Amino acid sequence: MHHASRDEEPARSPQLEPAEPSSDQSLDQGSDQGLDQGLDQSLDQGSGRAGTTPRTPGPWWRLNVAGVIFGLIPAYLSLTPSLLPRPAILQGVMTAVIFLLGYAFGRLLWAIGRRVLPWRVSARVRRNVWIGVLVVTAMGLSGLGAAALAWQNEVRELVEMPPGGAPHAGLFILGLLPVTLLGLAIGRGFSTLYRRSRARRGTPIALGISVLVGIVAAAVIVSGAMFGVDRIYAASNAEPAEGLHAPTSSERSGGPGSEIPWDTLGRHGAAFVSEGPDAQQIRDVTGQPAIEPIRVYAGLKSAPTTRERAALAVRELERTHAFERDVLVVATATGSGWLEPQTVDAVEYLHGGNTAIVSMQYAYTPSWVSFVFDPDAPVAAARDLFDAVSAAIHAMPEGAHRPKLISYGLSLGAQGAQAVFTSLADVRARTDGALFVGSPNGTPLWQKLQAMRDPGSPEWQPVLGEGREVRWMAKSGDLDLLPGAWDYPRVAYLQHASDPVTWLGPDLLWQEPDWLTPGQRSDQISPDMRWIPVVTAAQVLIDMLMGESVPARHGHNYGDLIVESWQAVTGSSVTDPAALARIQHTIMQMASIQPFGG
Repeated sequence: MHHASRDEEPARSPQLEPAEPSSDQSLDQGSDQGLDQGLDQSLDQGSGRAGTTPRTPGPWWRLNVAGVIFGLIPAYLSLTPSLLPRPAILQGVMTAVIFLLGYAFGRLLWAIGRRVLPWRVSARVRRNVWIGVLVVTAMGLSGLGAAALAWQNEVRELVEMPPGGAPHAGLFILGLLPVTLLGLAIGRGFSTLYRRSRARRGTPIALGISVLVGIVAAAVIVSGAMFGVDRIYAASNAEPAEGLHAPTSSERSGGPGSEIPWDTLGRHGAAFVSEGPDAQQIRDVTGQPAIEPIRVYAGLKSAPTTRERAALAVRELERTHAFERDVLVVATATGSGWLEPQTVDAVEYLHGGNTAIVSMQYAYTPSWVSFVFDPDAPVAAARDLFDAVSAAIHAMPEGAHRPKLISYGLSLGAQGAQAVFTSLADVRARTDGALFVGSPNGTPLWQKLQAMRDPGSPEWQPVLGEGREVRWMAKSGDLDLLPGAWDYPRVAYLQHASDPVTWLGPDLLWQEPDWLTPGQRSDQISPDMRWIPVVTAAQVLIDMLMGESVPARHGHNYGDLIVESWQAVTGSSVTDPAALARIQHTIMQMASIQPFGG
């Protein structure tokens, strides 16, 4: 019987390779090494024993083919249209992040497959797969580049913005490449850490070390970023904007006789009490008699706690005789303490200045920061202020004139304002009307009412109880669409089909929303927008950053609807159509649209 010598090698299948490729093999074999090769190499080596010699990683540019495939597919899908136009540079960043998530997922599947399956893909198959990936990538980049620009221009047309052009491609790459390379470098670093730790201490300890380092690194980055954001906004909140001065009217907080010092109001509080129309300006616009509107505001520095700020605000209302006015609006500010000028000015014009608006600050950071890191702050502030004002009204003598008590909030302020109440019936029992603008998706009362909507009514513009108690408005005239009566007290929601603040929720990651299903879609949403797991949520997240960078009538801008909605909820002392048109024109002129570059 013939025996094979030591120099002879048994024949092998051309499609299977049980042996590991060495680190100096070519690109087609690089998918077994690459940036994150440590995990699946350790699985191949099997034992997990400490002391295993770590293999030398391949060049930095070697990628895992499964990771690339799983990364490219969702990255390409991220170019599809969503609710609002996306700046090219932010699109690049989002595409990079989605690619990296897909790459990590594909890399994990590759490692698991190598552990479970007893065979290895041959060098020839790997080479062919890489060629196919490169061809598909090249074709995708050329075809999808043009399609993406067309999609974005379609969305821009829907929101009444001019089309974009060729420079967008350069900005897209500027956002894509640095983030992608940084993410791959971080992944390689963790792979190297794991591989070396495993060689010295074994697989379980290596995994623990890698996870711990990842958690610590993430905590340091997030903490550092939040510290920076906090310092920036703390500094910007500290002083009134240049050019603003303390009010000379005693009807304003910070003015003569006010218990609240001017320098405690913060940037947005100072703007609120020092700006807005006075009696003469209201007369000039309406052509009717007017009095000086009352504006009361308590800043973070005005009192140490929300309850003390609320009590201070009530004393200001009493000092200014605000309870003698026709309309008293309890306004919950946004996260930074801002009150939209269009909204507060509009109600003053409509009632000839016979109004009082009261608000207070609960944070100085943007709404998304306040929402993530202190979600209870707007709720506590809204509840304490409303309860204090309501108690003061109910303590008035029987038969005394009482103002209409109105609850108002925009964005995070709308979430806080609604949290005061347990139900729609509670809103109507404790107020004389309410206006909630651009409610965030996580608002409990809003969610409850949306779920209760009449069958057949779309999610973006619900009908509840035939509109007898509450109505939704997306464009002018919507509040009068329903034929039945709208009883007082009235509750109104302003809600655009293209407002990402309203539609971004966690379930968008895994579940198609009603507002994207056939028969439920608004004509303000691109017909090419489709729900894609994870990807759509990322797109709408970017849209949320751009929610106010589009003209009124779209996104998170509601200036065009404010006059009409205030008339419906509070009534108006101005009834002349020409005067109402002048008010509308004045309010619309205040709109300040600042599109994000690119």
